[in-house]
Amino acid sequence: MKHSYTPDGVLLQKYADLLLHYCLQIKEGQRLFVSSTFLAEPLLLEIHREATKSGVAVEYDLSFRDKAFVYWLEARGPVLDMESALHLYAMEHFDAFLAIRAPYDLHEDLPATPEQKKRRAAAGAKANQFYFSRTADKSLVRSLCQYPTEASAAAAGMSLEEYAHFVFSACRLDEDDPVAAWLEVRKTQQRYVDYLNTCDQINYKNEKTDIRFSVKDRIWMNSDGRANMPSGEVFTGPIEDSVEGVVHFDFPSVYSGHDVRGITLTVEKGQVVKWEAEEGQEVLDQVFAIEGSRFFGEVAIGTNYRIQRATRNILFDEKIGGSIHMAVGQSYLQTGGKNQSSVHWDMISNMKNGGEIIADGKVIYRDGYFLEELFAG
Repeated sequence: MKHSYTPDGVLLQKYADLLLHYCLQIKEGQRLFVSSTFLAEPLLLEIHREATKSGVAVEYDLSFRDKAFVYWLEARGPVLDMESALHLYAMEHFDAFLAIRAPYDLHEDLPATPEQKKRRAAAGAKANQFYFSRTADKSLVRSLCQYPTEASAAAAGMSLEEYAHFVFSACRLDEDDPVAAWLEVRKTQQRYVDYLNTCDQINYKNEKTDIRFSVKDRIWMNSDGRANMPSGEVFTGPIEDSVEGVVHFDFPSVYSGHDVRGITLTVEKGQVVKWEAEEGQEVLDQVFAIEGSRFFGEVAIGTNYRIQRATRNILFDEKIGGSIHMAVGQSYLQTGGKNQSSVHWDMISNMKNGGEIIADGKVIYRDGYFLEELFAG
């Protein structure tokens, strides 16, 4: 039975402080754009309090129950092609962007047709370009985080209290000093990044995967909780035409509210040439019809060992300690990636049972962990 639950006020103060001062590093006189739903009101209040106290002006874009569902049912004609003026302005002019996921329903996009999605993606292309270019040159700092709601808890197979504990633990809010805890994550991951930035050829291998790619002169990023909260991953963009082999993703993936399970991709000269799914084949067919979606924009390694189960939420699932993921579609410009697409879809594979990562012929990772002796000193 559903029931009301509000996290402890002190914990929410810690969350707001972490988001504003560690993730976004806000400064007096800046403008912050916050996107969320009314379900996140307890956290929004603490963010509003701390931001205002810090001399930061905040504007909000808040969604309500069934907003997207009704839109997709009713949207016809030119309304599909009209850009969001508020979002566009914020992506072009604001200093910081905080997106707080707090969904009422994870399936509000189900009525959307492929044609509607295509037109909305085209309408948002200009804002998307500002977002990717400004986050790359750091004139716009951004962070994505989660506020626990019944919908997300149910998707994860947890009670709301269990899910809230999971979220806050993954963010290290149970630590006396969450900022110090994330600084330690940054230090540890930087050793991996420094090593990987000297490498050319990378090979992900497990029982059903043997995929190779070059990362020569690409930049590995230390995702240490600033752009995403929680985080815990290192990632880059592969040389687009270098990806070769077969990769199997055994963790469930979700695309626009649709479940896809057991994905296997065959890749030649960087391009996905064959795609199969045990469940959700039609979703793969739709995605791979979108321009740029058959090339990879990201390759990554999840390192947050506080996350050990899939929750049908990519913010957490791609960080699972002992996993790798690859994203089809849009590259992150800061990695040097060049692929462009309206799609960026992460797919995740478990590496804890015999998985290996081989860099320039040397095994650097086995059974879900980096071989620490290679990164000492």
